[in-house]
Amino acid sequence: MPGTSFGIATAQSQVAYADIVRVWREADGIPEIEHAWLYDHLMPIFGDPDGPTYEGWTLLAALAALTGRLRMGVLVTSNRFRPPAMLAKIATTVDAVSGGRLEFGIGAGSRPGHPIARREYEAHGLPFHDFAHSVESLAEACTVIRRLWTEDEPFDFHGEHIDLTGAFGNPKPAAPPKMLIAGRSKAVLRVVAEHADIWNIPGGDIADAAERSALLDRYCAELGRDPKEIVRSIYLPAFYDRPQETRHAIAEAVGAGFGHIVLGLAPPYPAGVARWLADEVIAGSGRARP
Repeated sequence: MPGTSFGIATAQSQVAYADIVRVWREADGIPEIEHAWLYDHLMPIFGDPDGPTYEGWTLLAALAALTGRLRMGVLVTSNRFRPPAMLAKIATTVDAVSGGRLEFGIGAGSRPGHPIARREYEAHGLPFHDFAHSVESLAEACTVIRRLWTEDEPFDFHGEHIDLTGAFGNPKPAAPPKMLIAGRSKAVLRVVAEHADIWNIPGGDIADAAERSALLDRYCAELGRDPKEIVRSIYLPAFYDRPQETRHAIAEAVGAGFGHIVLGLAPPYPAGVARWLADEVIAGSGRARP
């Protein structure tokens, strides 16, 4: 299908910095790969629980300086980790380093039922509120962040969860980064309908993803927003030994209306993995952007 875009995701756990740089710089030279993503965890959520993990936004800034073409982001930033006004400043800085290539991914943060992810909050002294709180604060964060990127005068914001006095963003992005919001719950989808340019969902169940996409359409209609304004994005694992399975998943996802495909690469990364992905998966799927 014309218009499908492909990216990679390299979750920065259980891997060396040099290996991530190698993959991103290789991908930067391959036109079929248009975007690249990190994740936002402070401790591993796969493999050795005590293994290495790099902080996402710091690493993204380094990769922004080492690449020149890829659009890039964090899939997705936990709104629980950083105060939103500070996050807006961080994102603006990375956007400047990248020359305007940032796509701003954000989500409500890990749910209480994910203990291996939840442990990183206690380990770093971060508060962990209930899910309703996290979704409400996500909506406020999206509002505040966009205002900091666009408003020319300082402003006050007094919400239920965010309280700012004299908030002001300077410098500003040359253009506000596209806002990608990830999640599948009804509550998050309502935030997506109001704030997102791109919506992302994990692709383990394409039928469920399609149902959630239809629900998002309904929420957009309730707000008077054209649902076509929101690009549908999906995360799919890339299987090194079974590329045909990944191609099949891509075909299913594109058929369900998902035109922004993020292909997850598991460490260790084989030599030439980005070129392999372009030749064996993207080109093989017949879905590359013309």
